[in-house]
Amino acid sequence: MALLEVEGIDVFYGRVQALRGVSLSVEEGEVVTLIGSNGAGKTTTLRTISGLIKPTAGRVMLMGKDITQLGAARVVAQGIAHAPEGRHVFPRMTVRVNLELGAYLRKSGSEIKSDMEKVFSLFPRLKEREGQLAGTLSGGEQQMLAIGRAMMARPKVLLLDEPSLGLSPVLVETIFQVIDELHKEGTTILLIEQNALLALNTASRGYVMETGSVVQADTAANLLVSEDVRKAYLGI
Repeated sequence: MALLEVEGIDVFYGRVQALRGVSLSVEEGEVVTLIGSNGAGKTTTLRTISGLIKPTAGRVMLMGKDITQLGAARVVAQGIAHAPEGRHVFPRMTVRVNLELGAYLRKSGSEIKSDMEKVFSLFPRLKEREGQLAGTLSGGEQQMLAIGRAMMARPKVLLLDEPSLGLSPVLVETIFQVIDELHKEGTTILLIEQNALLALNTASRGYVMETGSVVQADTAANLLVSEDVRKAYLGI
């Protein structure tokens, strides 16, 4: 049994069908990536998993438990944290308060403190700016904060939506070094990333999405040498 399983989900925005029978799985400790063009349904898939969107068919299972209808707050409580596309930090709150809000369901003050220090060790720039309003941070710093805030929930599954979007190459390298570190520590990650080459070099498995459907699923190594994937997403 996979840690996270998505089984045949359909999603509509009004009369427009955004997802068609999407199925995927993520094993404990894996990094799995979704790749595809803009509008393929990748973000909608993550939003459905995290309870922000209700599917009209199919289900989302976490550790064998159906969480499809729980809603976002209860999904977080079950162990799924989402660092969304566009960061969505709380701009009028400090870096520290944003991180504390990531841990709002947790009770152990000592564990929260320990995890915050871990976030600061992974992202030293956040430590330097912990008293600064999040809205005054650079785009890269806000991305660090969004990932750090999700980490503060101690999730069973971390959903990352376009963590490199709009960042300089140096900051992209920093973000993916942290993703690699989290993976080595055993964090289970489902990743959407515009840079398909970077995503497939980070993940162990991948799914290719087109117009709301999964059209290919394989190991990352096999997808990297797939002629269709290379032409469509790797520019090779």
